Amino acid sequence: MGHHYVYVLECSDETLYTGYTTDVGRRVAEHDAGDGAKYTAGRTPVSLCYVEYHDNRSTAQSREYAIKSRSRDEKAALVATTDDRVAVCLDPPS
Repeated sequence: MGHHYVYVLECSDETLYTGYTTDVGRRVAEHDAGDGAKYTAGRTPVSLCYVEYHDNRSTAQSREYAIKSRSRDEKAALVATTDDRVAVCLDPPS
C-alpha cells in the first residue's frame, strides 16, 4: 500500500495550486523548478502550505477534486487551519 497525498502550494503570485502525489517532497521540488505543472511553471517559487494524507489513490484524488472546486477564499480558509503542521503531515499516520 502506497502513500497518497493532496497538497496545496502558494505560488509567487499568491494564487493557490492543489495537486495529488505519492511523494510530496519530489513533487514540490518539480513545481519549484518549473517542471511540475503548466499552471505553476510561470509562478515560481512555490511554497507548500497544506498537506493531507490518504490511505488510497481514489480517496486522495476525490479530495483533490473537492479542494480544486472550492473558491480561493475557501482554499485560503482550509490552508489557515493547518497551524504550521505541514511538516507533521508529510509522515503518514502510524
